[in-house]
Amino acid sequence: MNEVRQGSWDARAAANFIGGGIGCGTLLIAAVFDVRGEALTILVLAGLALVAAGLLAVFAEIGRPLRAMNVLRHARRSWMTREALVAPPLFLVSAAAAYTGNIAMVALMGVLAFAFVYCQARILRAAKGIPAWREPALTPFLLATSLAEGAGVFWLGALAIGTGGMTTLVAFGGLVVLRLFAWLAYRRRAARHVVPAALVALDRAGRVLRYVGTLLPLFLIALVGSGIPGQLATLPLAALAGLAAVVAGAWVKADIVLRASFNQGYAVPHLPVRGVRI
Repeated sequence: MNEVRQGSWDARAAANFIGGGIGCGTLLIAAVFDVRGEALTILVLAGLALVAAGLLAVFAEIGRPLRAMNVLRHARRSWMTREALVAPPLFLVSAAAAYTGNIAMVALMGVLAFAFVYCQARILRAAKGIPAWREPALTPFLLATSLAEGAGVFWLGALAIGTGGMTTLVAFGGLVVLRLFAWLAYRRRAARHVVPAALVALDRAGRVLRYVGTLLPLFLIALVGSGIPGQLATLPLAALAGLAAVVAGAWVKADIVLRASFNQGYAVPHLPVRGVRI
C-alpha cells in the first residue's frame, strides 16, 4: 500500500474553507441571534469579507483563471459548482439584509449562508480518494464548527459595539460543546480507514480543538457568568473566548485539508510476471 499526501490543494484552498466557514457562520449567527441595527451591519460586512477572502484565495490557486467560469457548467454533479452558484445571491441578499434590516431578508441570508457552507462540506466529502475527507461525519463537524466560529466572531464584534447578553453567551458555549462532540464522532469514524500519519495530524488538531477551542472558551464563559471579573471585564473575556473558538476552528480545518489529506494509495498484491499464470 502506498500513501501519499495530496498536493493539489495548498494553503489557498484551505483558506477558502476557513474564510467561507467562519464568514457563513457569522451570517448564520447574525440571523439566529436576531441581531439588528449597527451590529447587524458590522457582522454582515465581516462575514462577507471573510467569504470573499476565501473565494479570492481559490481564484488565486486556479492555474488558468480565464477558464474559471467553466466551474458554473456542472451544477448537476459538482458541489464546487453549487458553491459558486450560491455565492452571488448570498452576497446580494446579505447586503440587502444589512441595508434594510428586513427580517425576511435576514432569514434568507441565514438560509443561503447554511447552503454555502454545506456545499463546502460536501466538496471535501466528494473527494473519494482521500479517506479523511470522504468520511460522512466530516460534514456535520464542518457545519458545527462554522456555527461555533460565527458565534466567536459575534463576541469579537461585541467588544467593539457593546452588544450581547448572557443568553447568547450561553448559546455560544453550547455551540462550542456541540462542535467538540461532532469532532469526536468524526475522529472515531475516521480512525477506521485513515493511515497512521493522517491520524497523527487529526490528533494534533483535536488537542487544539479540545483545549484552545473548547475548554478555554468554556472557562472564560463560566468566569463571566460568575461575575468575579466585574462588569468592565465581561466583554473582553467573552471576546477572548470568541477568538479562541475561531482560531481553533481555523487550525483544525487547515490540518484536515493540508496535513491529514493522504490519498488512499494503491495495492498490487500480485506482480505480473511474464510467462507465469496466476
